[in-house]
Amino acid sequence: MADTAKKHWFPFTGEQTVNILGEFGPLMAMFIVNGIAGIQAGTWALIVSTVVALIVSLIVIGRPPVMPFIAGAVSIGFGVLTLVTGDAMWVQIKVTIFNVIFALVIWIGLWTGHNFFEFVFGKTFHFTKEGWRRFTNNFAWFFVFTAFINEAVRLGFDGVEIFALDRVFTGIDIWILFKLFIVMPLGGLFAWWQTRVMHQYRMPADGAETGARPAVATGQPTTARNAPTRTR
Repeated sequence: MADTAKKHWFPFTGEQTVNILGEFGPLMAMFIVNGIAGIQAGTWALIVSTVVALIVSLIVIGRPPVMPFIAGAVSIGFGVLTLVTGDAMWVQIKVTIFNVIFALVIWIGLWTGHNFFEFVFGKTFHFTKEGWRRFTNNFAWFFVFTAFINEAVRLGFDGVEIFALDRVFTGIDIWILFKLFIVMPLGGLFAWWQTRVMHQYRMPADGAETGARPAVATGQPTTARNAPTRTR
């Protein structure tokens, strides 16, 4: 009973948990350390956490995490631009540029028959082709949405200073707080909701797609025996 309740609230295995943390953990580390110690420390946090994620993923899953390497390379590149120019704008627009380009890339992948998320997570999560298509398309739209609100906050609070909690919060401070306490929880909630929606597209662990529709409300699967007979 306890195991059933635990699986209901946390429906991931140990391997799936490592996979998820390996993909998104380094980005969380970068944003948190940025808010505490600044951009330079945040960049180092991204590098160190990416290396840790790589090692853990190689040991547990047997493959390197894809997203931290892609996002890490982009983040480090724009972080260097910020350190060189002294303008935090480069780190801020990195989110917009990366999210828009990534959404376009995965959309192009869908159109050409190459599903990015199925390639990255296919050995951990087992969905039908239609499930992977819906999952990937939904995330593409979410990336576009977060790029839009990122620019809205960046431009809306540019040059703004707010005094609160005995300190002055600049535009970059407000942007970091927005990323930490609104965008990241929103992303986690969206990902959780997607995993719940995708239950109807789950396949056996061996990845054998039967082509059958999801089970009906009574819990009885549709089989060839009870399927309607076609007429010619």
